[in-house]
Amino acid sequence: MNSEGFHSSLFLSLLNFTIFDNYDSDGCYWIAFHTDALKLKMSAQKNPDKFFMSISEGEKKPFDFLRVIYDGCIAGGVAGVFVETALYPIDTIKTRLQVARDGGKIVLKGLYSGLSGNLVGVLPSSAIFIGVYEPTKRQLLKSLPENLSAVAHFTAGAIGGLASSLVRVPTEVIKQRMQIGQFKSAPAAVRLIVANEGFKGLYAGYGSFLLRDLPFDAIELCIYEQLRIGYKLAAKRDLNDPENAMLGALAGAISGAVTTPLDVVKTRLMVQGSQTHYKGIFDCMRTIVKEEGTHALFKGIGPRVLWIGIGGSIFFGVLEKTKQILATSHPQAEAQKRVSSKQD
Repeated sequence: MNSEGFHSSLFLSLLNFTIFDNYDSDGCYWIAFHTDALKLKMSAQKNPDKFFMSISEGEKKPFDFLRVIYDGCIAGGVAGVFVETALYPIDTIKTRLQVARDGGKIVLKGLYSGLSGNLVGVLPSSAIFIGVYEPTKRQLLKSLPENLSAVAHFTAGAIGGLASSLVRVPTEVIKQRMQIGQFKSAPAAVRLIVANEGFKGLYAGYGSFLLRDLPFDAIELCIYEQLRIGYKLAAKRDLNDPENAMLGALAGAISGAVTTPLDVVKTRLMVQGSQTHYKGIFDCMRTIVKEEGTHALFKGIGPRVLWIGIGGSIFFGVLEKTKQILATSHPQAEAQKRVSSKQD
């Protein structure tokens, strides 16, 4: 199958999953919506080049590179702080579940332990992530064929994740060790980790972090962007805030579920400290399966899917809203956008 056929099949599968598998025969709105979606599907099958050109044409136009980076950093930072603050307790429970062995009890006290120190890292890492993702995505959409928008979104997500990992990994290491009670404060954690393990201790589990987070970032953003494209075309209008949040939740939940085993491995490697119970990613995975069974690789999947699903809803909802607010603060950009819309 060529790239055009692959991308068409991918999008149509997502369209079937998100639209046709949720049919409500009692709702007139859904009947009309499904009729439009069926026309959309037939149009894509008959003329995929024209179809996929229309979905990315706006993002392929010339753009202010520095403005896109600036807006992306602001929107990403705000969204990251919102979602981290709201869902930190669930993340703490998930971490404690994954670290517990042999049916150990999970302590439910101190669920916000380490939040303030973690936000110091979350703000810049989220800003870098979206600040790199947005211009990379737009540049790729300009460079790649019209029907490969999913490739652009997937690749840009991975690149954004790689750039932000330099800040995200130390933040994650400190956060998770505080969540399980190893340290009382972020400054103390940094000082003792460096003293006992060296600077590399702040990047414990870096390989497993990339193994989990690069696929996760790429998959989540690709699914989210493609769902937005399909939904927007089917509805024939811009998405509102609840719709952006809904699609963000769906993208986050799917991505979180399929990457849970990688998350378990990453967590075990990050919290083991100087006691090297595991020698690396694959040794960790083999040891977990041997000592605890395959099901142990899916420890915490419930809280993780809940956490990332709700997190995706908050993150993408806040992200899109912040981007809208920033766009209205640029009068010239808004005027140019209105002119472009009329020309289209």
